[in-house]
Amino acid sequence: MIINKKFNFSIAIDGGSASGKTTGGKIISKEFNFKLLSSGKLYRYLAYKIIKNKYKYNKSYIRKLSKNISPNQLNSNRLYSVNVTKLASVIAKKKYVRSYLKKFQVDFIKNNRKVIIEGRDIASKIMPNADLKLFFKCSQNEKARRRYLELKKINKKIKLKDVKKALKLRDFNDKNRKQSPLLFVRGAVLVDTTNLTKKQVKVKLIKLVKKEIGLKKKKYGNL
Repeated sequence: MIINKKFNFSIAIDGGSASGKTTGGKIISKEFNFKLLSSGKLYRYLAYKIIKNKYKYNKSYIRKLSKNISPNQLNSNRLYSVNVTKLASVIAKKKYVRSYLKKFQVDFIKNNRKVIIEGRDIASKIMPNADLKLFFKCSQNEKARRRYLELKKINKKIKLKDVKKALKLRDFNDKNRKQSPLLFVRGAVLVDTTNLTKKQVKVKLIKLVKKEIGLKKKKYGNL
């Protein structure tokens, strides 16, 4: 679908770990030529660096790291280890960590006309005025299966039960933390990927996005 380069459109995607939100974001980004940011990678990157620093960190250390994040640093498979997943959930509870990373995300929005950010507090905190808000969900067993297959590629010894335990803990922490918990906000569209193939998810998302873009164009014209 061709969209006027000057047309502004924002999509907020939220959901728990391995719910399909990252894949969904990539599908929309590729189909509509949107800039995509996976905010979870920001927390994973900080967690990875903290582990490399022997688990030592403070506000100054986090602030310095958050100011020097580049897109290439967010694409390493090392960000998806079980230990990184656990620590990412811990630091995500800290207000100052979220504050530093929020600036990174806000700047990303300002610098792009057609933007997607996926994470856990995007519609509630980062992009509350997004043109389209999507909330992804998936069963625990299917989540674990998906993440296990991903991690198996880089760690042959990983066990399914350990992946499932880590995901369950992450989801609990995300939903119950005081700072920016995972929420299904009013006006969001629920996307349950449990029994959907990637192709079915693609069809569903393209239909949703085309509908919302059409409605905005009808209301405001090609902005």
